[in-house]
Amino acid sequence: MFTATNFATAKRVGCFTALLSLLVSGCTSSSSTSQSKDDGNTKPRVALIMKSLANEFFSTMAKGAESHQAENADQYDLVVNGIKDERDVSRQVALVEEMVASGVDAIVIAPADSKVLVPALRRAIEAGVTVVNIDNRLDAEVLQQENISVPFVGPDNMAGAKTVGNYLAANRKGEKVAILEGIRTSFNAQQRLKGFEAAMKDAGMEIVSSQSADWEMSRANTVASSMLSEHPEISAILAANDSMALGAIAAVKSAGRAGEVQIVGFDNISAIQQAIQDGKVLATADQHGDQLAVFGIEAALKQLGSENSESDSSIEDVETPVDLITSETLVKE
Repeated sequence: MFTATNFATAKRVGCFTALLSLLVSGCTSSSSTSQSKDDGNTKPRVALIMKSLANEFFSTMAKGAESHQAENADQYDLVVNGIKDERDVSRQVALVEEMVASGVDAIVIAPADSKVLVPALRRAIEAGVTVVNIDNRLDAEVLQQENISVPFVGPDNMAGAKTVGNYLAANRKGEKVAILEGIRTSFNAQQRLKGFEAAMKDAGMEIVSSQSADWEMSRANTVASSMLSEHPEISAILAANDSMALGAIAAVKSAGRAGEVQIVGFDNISAIQQAIQDGKVLATADQHGDQLAVFGIEAALKQLGSENSESDSSIEDVETPVDLITSETLVKE
């Protein structure tokens, strides 16, 4: 296979030939990466592939990863990618294929869909690319079908959602609640739903409506407005991410029920922190988005280092922190 290294080598050979024939100097390799490959000191290139950069959680994730790379510029290079719409799974598949074609050494991915991305990632692994899964866990059954293993680096979404749900239950104003779910084919959406459901069951609270709002604020506004109209007895809305919680805030306000309907979210974006301080949101879960990609990148670099040293290159799943955020914790910060 004609790789970037082959190209760089051929280029230098060509330059040397030209140098001898023309007796002039100045022909050097234009790529420091190619040059370092000959020295055996190549910096690995890591591609971070996220979901929608319109979601503050993922823009925060990107900034955290970029800061980490800047602090460790001698260790690796970083390529940051994202999609415009969290439902645009085909574009994310295309990004995986583009990164493989560009010759990256590792892909750290927050998949928009837990199943659809697996075949593309299997092809990446077959091409020699290290793959680490963050944020949204890939489907175990599909991974088995594709005969690959991909380490997951991320929080226990079910436990995080249950903690938020328990806090709501302990501070409840009523017994009837609604849930705004994420994209239903996403594992983290499924786990957060289970966490919310478990907390409500334990507290004896009734879920009168549970619908997907696709992680999006505008969609959540529409869905929550419909829920409140159909079920005026709703006393709380549990949103599976903070973007949807923001949509719920707008819906509650439009329904003239601000201060009556409690709202909780998941992600701890800055807008939600302000909403908590203003009393518009009761609580959220912080999965430390600014560090989540960093955890994945470090896992990928560890695996790449193990491969280079010919030791055991496999890495296991890594559970990352998830914390309850309330007005009290924000004051402490």
